[in-house]
Amino acid sequence: MADDLSNRGPQDRARVNVNESWEVTWWTKKFGCTEAQLKAAVKAVGVMAKDVEAHLKK
Repeated sequence: MADDLSNRGPQDRARVNVNESWEVTWWTKKFGCTEAQLKAAVKAVGVMAKDVEAHLKK
């Protein structure tokens, strides 16, 4: 299935995908962090958005 580019945001908002540049941009804006901080958080706690968000708020 092709991406629906009219839908502004990840299709699965429960998971952070750091392999898609547009998703990295979306998540960094949502969490107010840098790309490096986002990738480090995903590496530390996994891809679940709630875990990444909690890690970044520490």
